[in-house]
Amino acid sequence: MNFKDLSTLQIALGVSVVVHAALLTVRFVDPESFNKVFSDTPLEVILVNTKTNDRPDPAARLRAQTSLAGGGDLDKGRATSPLPPSSFTTVGDSFEDAQRKVDAMQAEQMQMLTQLKRDLAAMPAPDPRNAGDPAEAKAQEEKRRQMINLLAEIERRVNEENARPKKRYLSPFTREAAFATYVDSLRRRVEAQGTANFPTLAGKKLYGELTMTITVNFDGRLLSTVIDESSGQPVLDKRAQAIVASVGSFGSFTDAMRREHADQIVIRPHFRFAHDGSVELSSQQ
Repeated sequence: MNFKDLSTLQIALGVSVVVHAALLTVRFVDPESFNKVFSDTPLEVILVNTKTNDRPDPAARLRAQTSLAGGGDLDKGRATSPLPPSSFTTVGDSFEDAQRKVDAMQAEQMQMLTQLKRDLAAMPAPDPRNAGDPAEAKAQEEKRRQMINLLAEIERRVNEENARPKKRYLSPFTREAAFATYVDSLRRRVEAQGTANFPTLAGKKLYGELTMTITVNFDGRLLSTVIDESSGQPVLDKRAQAIVASVGSFGSFTDAMRREHADQIVIRPHFRFAHDGSVELSSQQ
């Protein structure tokens, strides 16, 4: 280890600790706070990569710059691209991107911890029989003290993180092999429960759309439901939460899910209570 470069290492490690603290705070706070990242955007942008000379009839959207043919193979709703539909939207990808970043930062933190321990072990122990330059000896001992303090801080944060439940933020259409089947089953069960018990008020069905964050524990228990984007009808919002709760247990996590260090999963589906009497969960549009 080059001791002349140690100050640069200390600065880098210190900045990394602050970054880790901020990132871990984003991951392990209450889902309602976490989802503030995914705030409403008043401007909707639809990207397409083709056009047509045929005028759509009826037009699905007005004031377009050119006429566009519908795309994909969806049976209902609107297509936003002439390509086959993807199971993911921005929110779903953001959930999984955030999860990958958290995993990468945690791995980096552990590597940093190992490197710091190695550097400390490589530092020569103070030798009272060979004092040498008192100023240099004092500077080296100060560097040692700062590294020990930094090591203790990183270890404290790692221990705190390890003591918290491990949450996995997933899309309703996640592609991760360990979670895909479980999340798909959860989505289908909620859709079936909602369709069988379609919300009504005074004998009339309630239609609308909303977005909800659902947190499920490793034993299948529903931990929380939080309305992120209201349907504009408080009764429908509450009925949607009741539908999710009425499913009961979603089943214990599989061994593969637990091997991914998942104690809880968090998904943020978009609910659509359609006029055909069905309930559909999707990634947010």
